[in-house]
Amino acid sequence: MRVTLCVVGRLRAGPERTLIDDYLQRFDRTGRSLGLGPIDVREVEDRKGGGMAAEAVLLEKALPTGAAIIALDERGKIKTSPEFANDLALFRDDGRSDLAFIIGGADGIDPSLRAKCDASLSFGKMVWPHMLVRVMLSEQLYRAASILAGAPYHRV
Repeated sequence: MRVTLCVVGRLRAGPERTLIDDYLQRFDRTGRSLGLGPIDVREVEDRKGGGMAAEAVLLEKALPTGAAIIALDERGKIKTSPEFANDLALFRDDGRSDLAFIIGGADGIDPSLRAKCDASLSFGKMVWPHMLVRVMLSEQLYRAASILAGAPYHRV
């Protein structure tokens, strides 16, 4: 199952980029034997200042056709890492060839796009900067692959 991160904003060189690249590379190595990956990151940017609605149009164009879509949103469901790993396995085992995660810009994800998502995931009740959400999602994807592989990375 291919995984796509559809995100608002361009990530420049720096500590966030280093962490994301490391975790996504680990995910690709670990997930390959599990039928997970590769990961594709599609960055979009609204240069005309159209807000969430304009970002939603760009994000929707970036989505792979037929993908299951999960929005990263403060109103989403809070899950444990093993629950998240199980969700990935269920999407894969249901025969989904593509899974896409959407991370909006500073104002979040337009309600019209959120309504089209198969699920919504939250990293807690606090609001996180969208670039940090990218880091956290990348780490959780790697952690999920490690859990499914039975590797010792995740300890309870």
